[in-house]
Amino acid sequence: MSLPCEMVWATTWAADANECIAPRLGLPDLAVVPWPEPSADDERDERAGLHWKTRTLVGWAAGRPFAWVDDEISDADRGWVAAHHGGRALLHRVDARSGLGDADYRVLAAWLRSA
Repeated sequence: MSLPCEMVWATTWAADANECIAPRLGLPDLAVVPWPEPSADDERDERAGLHWKTRTLVGWAAGRPFAWVDDEISDADRGWVAAHHGGRALLHRVDARSGLGDADYRVLAAWLRSA
């Protein structure tokens, strides 16, 4: 698979995603975003509507462009990323009931082409 980006797992499955999910999707082993232990910041962020992954993903991206696909992304996450991430970012929410579909892949492809 040739993409103009690095794909990583940003899931609580952690490294298990490479064993359990990747083979079903035909993906190679991917890097895994390491999640920190929960903190008081997480509780405060959650009350403000911010997803617990947001800060860590922005840190992982380290200013590089990134796309985040999740079923729990909110406007609070989009606003926080816009205010705290210097690079391009696409935060794309998918329907948890249906997962990634053709329309989602079109959005991702268009974003990658516009880089």
